[in-house]
Amino acid sequence: MYAAMEKNLPMVVPGWEDSTMGNMFAGHVITGDIKNVHTVRTGIEYMTMLAEWYTENAKDDSTIGFFQIGGGIAGDFPICVVPMLHQDLQRDGVPVWGYFCQISDSTTSYGSYSGAVPNEKITWGKLEATTPKFIVESDASIVAPLMFAYILGW
Repeated sequence: MYAAMEKNLPMVVPGWEDSTMGNMFAGHVITGDIKNVHTVRTGIEYMTMLAEWYTENAKDDSTIGFFQIGGGIAGDFPICVVPMLHQDLQRDGVPVWGYFCQISDSTTSYGSYSGAVPNEKITWGKLEATTPKFIVESDASIVAPLMFAYILGW
């Protein structure tokens, strides 16, 4: 997280409301301990921020990869920015994700919400057939720090 912050990489955390933290946050809004419900971004705010970031950083054929930790909404939500830019906003020249890597301990299968195989993302316009795709089936709390340390040359 700290290395991503140092590199000014966005951390998109949709669906946080559907958690114990979300319940606690809502409770504190109700009691008045938290005065502004928008203290933490909503999913729509995340998507508009991510669309702006991706559009700005995917210029000149630069390759931006997608590193997914886990499955479900946390993984599927942010990768949808590319099809949204193509299909919903009808923008031309927006490159798809340059690579895809998923760490998940979910069983992968076609149609599985948390463990959809990367090739399934091709049909949704998130990746292309030629996009490099990787799945690491393991506990992300162990594997992600090791992978990030290697990628960052630590």
